[in-house]
Amino acid sequence: MTSATVTSRNQITIPAQVRASLGLRPGDSVDFIEIENGQFAIVAVTQSVERLKGMIRMPEIAVSIDDMNAAIKP
Repeated sequence: MTSATVTSRNQITIPAQVRASLGLRPGDSVDFIEIENGQFAIVAVTQSVERLKGMIRMPEIAVSIDDMNAAIKP
């Protein structure tokens, strides 16, 4: 089992074995996902938002800025 120690500044160093397994590089982010009470999974956030491009198709009818403003006007 790999472990890490919390510093006085509440920081930890992710062990090299874990970083390698997750494919983490400097600047990457990680999510801590609660699995159950007191247990968390560490998940690398390595996918770019650019991968979402094209998931939402263009509307069949274009809506103008004026139409949008009119729709939200109180």
